Amino acid sequence: MKFDIESPADLGEIIRASRKAMGMRQDDAAGSIGVSENFLGKVERGGETVQWGKLFQIIQELGLTVSVEVPEPYAQDTQATLAKRREQQAAPSARVQVKSLQGERT
Repeated sequence: MKFDIESPADLGEIIRASRKAMGMRQDDAAGSIGVSENFLGKVERGGETVQWGKLFQIIQELGLTVSVEVPEPYAQDTQATLAKRREQQAAPSARVQVKSLQGERT
């Protein structure tokens, strides 16, 4: 089931409701996810300043996904931009490997 998220509070409510639906206490969930109970509580209350990495760790560990719907007039351009960016992100790792191999030969 999909839910619209318009604020940190909306996302926090969904995370809290999902955790409770799984029968998990907040402290147990935090421990199994690898975040503090305080941090999980902050997320569930819709804290506006949270660490993105930890937030997505919670989302993934609870089996949730996040998606963004791009309006159709912009979808193709957005997809092309993302594809180009992913290619660029993949390329530097190849250059780093070649550089390190050259360094080993010296």
